[in-house]
Amino acid sequence: MREVTFGDIRAAARVLLGWPSGTWPEVMHSLLLEAHCADCYRKRWGRVHPRFGNGTLMSAALSRHPVAEPAPSNPAYLAALAAAIAGVLDWKSRNRSDTSATGA
Repeated sequence: MREVTFGDIRAAARVLLGWPSGTWPEVMHSLLLEAHCADCYRKRWGRVHPRFGNGTLMSAALSRHPVAEPAPSNPAYLAALAAAIAGVLDWKSRNRSDTSATGA
């Protein structure tokens, strides 16, 4: 997956808002996996993935038709932003331990 930006987090949070909060960790994991797969596809074939885009989290999120962006002070949006950040941190910690175990 390409480097995560704040725009990626915002797009992912907007996707999460379309789902019940109890499903956010699973939805976030799916988004991150889609972004990763799209990046692998882009590197292998030299073009964007037909469904998940260019390998960014934002591209994967936008393929899911996120809700309109609420006001920054919206409590549900703030919770979704926190869940998106937690998902990225979890993804990075898992992948860091995977690569350290293989020596890659």
